[in-house]
Amino acid sequence: MLYIVIAAIISLIITVFIYGYKTRYSKPLAWIFGLLRFTTLFCILVVLINPSFDTQTYSIEKPKLPVLVDNSLSIAALDQSQKAIDVVEIVKSNKALNDKFDVSYFKFGTDIQSLDSLSFDNKNTNISKALIATQSLFDSQMAPTILVTDGNQTLGADYQYLGPKLPHSVYPIILGDSVQYQDLKIQSLASNNYCFLKNKFPVEVLLLYNGKDSVSSTFEVRKKGRVVYRKQVSFSQTKYTQQLSFALPAERVGLQDYTASLQPLGLEKNKVNNTKGFAVDVIDQKTNVLLVSSILHPDIGMLKKAITTNKQRSVSLIKPQDALAVINKYQLVILYQPNSDFLDVYKQIQKLKKNTFVFTGLQTDWSFMNTVQDYYTKEVVNQNERVTANLNPNYGAFGISPIGFSNFPPLQTTFGSLYMNTANQTILEQYVEGIASDSPMLSTIEVNDTRHAIWDGQDLWKWRSQSYRDTQSFEDFDSFIDKIVQYLGSNQRRSRLEVSSAPFYYNNTPVSISAQYFDKNFVFDPRAQLQITVVHSETKKSNTFPLVLKNNFYKTGLNSLSAGSYSYTIAVKGQQIARSGTFTILEFNMEQQYLNPNRSSLQDLALKTNGASYYPEQINELINELINNQSYVSIQKNQQKAVPLIFIKWLLGLIALCLSIEWFIRKFNGLI
Repeated sequence: MLYIVIAAIISLIITVFIYGYKTRYSKPLAWIFGLLRFTTLFCILVVLINPSFDTQTYSIEKPKLPVLVDNSLSIAALDQSQKAIDVVEIVKSNKALNDKFDVSYFKFGTDIQSLDSLSFDNKNTNISKALIATQSLFDSQMAPTILVTDGNQTLGADYQYLGPKLPHSVYPIILGDSVQYQDLKIQSLASNNYCFLKNKFPVEVLLLYNGKDSVSSTFEVRKKGRVVYRKQVSFSQTKYTQQLSFALPAERVGLQDYTASLQPLGLEKNKVNNTKGFAVDVIDQKTNVLLVSSILHPDIGMLKKAITTNKQRSVSLIKPQDALAVINKYQLVILYQPNSDFLDVYKQIQKLKKNTFVFTGLQTDWSFMNTVQDYYTKEVVNQNERVTANLNPNYGAFGISPIGFSNFPPLQTTFGSLYMNTANQTILEQYVEGIASDSPMLSTIEVNDTRHAIWDGQDLWKWRSQSYRDTQSFEDFDSFIDKIVQYLGSNQRRSRLEVSSAPFYYNNTPVSISAQYFDKNFVFDPRAQLQITVVHSETKKSNTFPLVLKNNFYKTGLNSLSAGSYSYTIAVKGQQIARSGTFTILEFNMEQQYLNPNRSSLQDLALKTNGASYYPEQINELINELINNQSYVSIQKNQQKAVPLIFIKWLLGLIALCLSIEWFIRKFNGLI
């Protein structure tokens, strides 16, 4: 205020000096010009001082009222679609409720969205996600929530335990028939996704009965109409579950479809949940391994045991002189510590282009090895050394999990460096007394459509024993050996386009297929454009979708496809590279498995959040409760802001107006 008073005095002094002291204007003009000039100068000085003024605005904020409506298939399956729509319309049309609350509408299934229309076609229900999202949206506000649902959830955390975590009251409107009917259903079914040919795969089924009388039924598993398993089951009010465990044979290669069914009761209302399909991809991956050795060593027994842990592997131990006649029957030949006795074996291997896995150690004849093959050489020195290993994280032929290689006991080998004479990839790097050497311990080679590996070190049985001591299981070490055997047992070349898909999907789960594309140097190429063409096996209808790059994978979602068998082709635009495959979408609708609403969970949720549960016929009672509840009141908010004078536009306008008027008067009187 002091600066403003000073500004007024300065403006007055300047004005009096110009128009009151020896002025050449007439008295009326002098007064007009003086008044205009004083106003202009004073306003300019005030703007330069730029004082701030406090402004206050008042607003009325209503309490929020989110309405969450279940848009899943279970509402339609329970014949509650129209009741849900009627509830929403009654809430929208109630003027008193809308005057008191700021009402917002949402629909939910797998995700939550603003409500524009209801279709009741979502394949999953996630009530907990909808509640958490809504409460987060109105976290700092008063927001009781109306939840219109049957309470049957297929995804997410159990919502009835969210009560203490929710800051606002929840008022469920329970959709569904409260009358309990007799019902048999397949609650869950679990089986392997994959199985090897001629093996058996386990199946576990949980059957559930809802009713008071004692009943019996027949559970069957069919394959193309043929019964492959059947069992009589009985239930009562006290014995309402049955768990069946059995094994089915894998007799044919490829995707095998099965249908499990539980014979429905005569008066059963919901028969959809009595049937469930499942599938198993049967793989023929039998690998015959020939282990050739002229010596006895604990490593030989260890290798045979580790390899045959996988029932799809067989190992035959034989001496070099007996190997020639049978070598062509095997996909992989393991040569343990070769010497001159192996000369004819090597000639036969080269002639038949067999894959090999060579183990070398203290009894290996390196003079012989350096001449009989060209892949690697080693200096001939009559000294030994102890070596340890570290996993090479950049190995790319197949995936390897670290199992503690660096902590395993040292292996023994002959002194000197192992030189690789052809392109190779190192799995294990060799260390001597904790220092990295230039030699690999375990490497793989791909040459002339064959695959080979060399492991320079003996006493591997100690590694398997150490792995057991560390994990109380041989599984990790045996799995590592199995991956190498699987790689060496096949001559399939690596593709620049690698595709990953499941043999089958259920139609209520995401159908996702991913791919990786590599350039000619097998480096991942993120610039490529990939697309997938999907063809229905029966209708031959074709659909094409793009693949989107995400985290070094090209991915696509095919959730719009209906149940059935499909073939697909993924192609790279601008390249003559494509990969094909097949998958099956099995018909299964979790939302149609329910016969009644989950009344107890919804009532428990309401109780824990200080709300109350209602049925659609009681919607007016709920509205009256919300209107009359004195806890939900509007809040008057006062917002106070400091506004700088320079933001007051009319002051700048006054300055411009005064200058314009003064210029016009001067012009009119010929003073310009």
